[in-house]
Amino acid sequence: MTTRETGLNHAPRINKKYLPLLAGIVWSIAGTAVLSIGLPALLGNLEPLWLSLPVTAAVFFLFFKFIFFRLFRKHTARIEAFPRPKICAFAFFDVKGYIIMACMITFGILLRSSNLLPQAILGMLYTGIGAAMIGAAANFIIHFIQTQAAMP
Repeated sequence: MTTRETGLNHAPRINKKYLPLLAGIVWSIAGTAVLSIGLPALLGNLEPLWLSLPVTAAVFFLFFKFIFFRLFRKHTARIEAFPRPKICAFAFFDVKGYIIMACMITFGILLRSSNLLPQAILGMLYTGIGAAMIGAAANFIIHFIQTQAAMP
């Protein structure tokens, strides 16, 4: 067994074709949780509207294009390269992906609890990031559907 395959045999194991769907579900749950924090803060602090909507859109674009879409491409390619059909259900991320997720969660909690940023800024930031996470979830789910449709 190569170092790359370490951990792929852990339980629970599922067919690797379902990993993108599982990743999409996990990303949608996480994105919804972040949006549930960001949207109320954003909607309660829309003034000035000309600033809050473009900033939120910019946060979405930057996080989606430069972080979450790249993670989507990296992890789907990694999943497809697995040599075995059944692997650990948690293998939709690699160790680095789980570390990044843990750091983002920790940073988000610390940022929110520190009160360093006003609610208006947090609303724009969390709404943009949450929407970008939902976008990544959609990519995983669409990829799953497309690969299922392509199968004979």
